[in-house]
Amino acid sequence: MSRHEEDEDERYYVIEEKGGGAGSFLLGAVIGAGIALLLAPQSGVETRRDIKRKARQVSDAAKEAAGDLQDTVVDRYSRAKVSVGTTIDSARQAIDLKKHQASEAIRAGREAAAQAREELEARLAETKAAYQAGADVTRTPPRTPPRRSPANPPVPRDAETGEPNVG
Repeated sequence: MSRHEEDEDERYYVIEEKGGGAGSFLLGAVIGAGIALLLAPQSGVETRRDIKRKARQVSDAAKEAAGDLQDTVVDRYSRAKVSVGTTIDSARQAIDLKKHQASEAIRAGREAAAQAREELEARLAETKAAYQAGADVTRTPPRTPPRRSPANPPVPRDAETGEPNVG
């Protein structure tokens, strides 16, 4: 038998806990006062006096609980307001920082682009000048060496020095 099968015949009790508050306190005080009135062996005058006294006590307790609640709410509101203000200031500072960084990045990018453009234009000018010089060389007719006639044969030259060999 499994554990679950053994427990099927047992009863389960669920106890729910809620946070105690002023409402629970007041409800308990009123119920307690009502039971005390019903069970107290007193005369009508004494009972009315006790009711008035208990009502004052309940009223005072309610006022005190309301005051505590108000103080708590005001305190939490103040802390939340400060926290939100701090968070907003931090967010504004972060936004300003990001704006500044973006502006600096844009400025640096523009400077780099301008420098790259200047370099490209200089290289383009150099290429154009080299092209033009090459075009000028090809446009001029080639220099032809003077023709040698049989009466004027070329002079033999020394292979190492390149000077004419005479004799």
